[in-house]
Amino acid sequence: MSGSSSTRPENSTAILTIPNLITVVRFLGTPLFVWLVLSEHEYGWGVFVLALMGCTDWIDGYVARKLNQTSQLGRIMDPLADRVALVAVTITLVVAKLLPLWLLLLLVIPDVVLLSVTLYLFRGDANLKVTMLGKTRTAALMIGTPMLLLAKAMDSELVAVLAWVFLGAGMVLHVIAFTQYFIKVTAKHRALHHPGAADSDDFGQHSPEQGRP
Repeated sequence: MSGSSSTRPENSTAILTIPNLITVVRFLGTPLFVWLVLSEHEYGWGVFVLALMGCTDWIDGYVARKLNQTSQLGRIMDPLADRVALVAVTITLVVAKLLPLWLLLLLVIPDVVLLSVTLYLFRGDANLKVTMLGKTRTAALMIGTPMLLLAKAMDSELVAVLAWVFLGAGMVLHVIAFTQYFIKVTAKHRALHHPGAADSDDFGQHSPEQGRP
């Protein structure tokens, strides 16, 4: 088993892997959730689908590490599935009048800005790893949204308050994560295209006269 890492390199170009298939299942859960909430008004089943999607988010990463099946496609699909799910779920809850419109805008606008900057600077993927803060943000939002549905199904004010605690924390972390990713993207672009800029700046700050006694 120890030799498996040498036969399957990390971030390989493999497509049909078990983690990638699990991520596809998470993608398919999004339209199912939208149908359950908006068409059938089945809030309880909506909670179940969101919980299942949250489980697959953890399972695919665990399986990828355990079976050494990390891939370039998986690295792109995993955060994309999270973003698609969060935006779709938020839009659904706004349409269902369970969330205010400003929360949707606060969620979407930073993502649009970051995506636009990444496409402009890198013409695609900036190859940045998902941070723990970003994962925590996603977890908080994915816990808060089903709790909000659960509060609707149970008609419970206490559950609704707890849901908003998670949603509020998630949105604060969302803004912080956006700021971190934005700084990393621009810094990586400067490092790739202007590698001597930082050195020249440092040199300019220490003139020859400053080095003399």
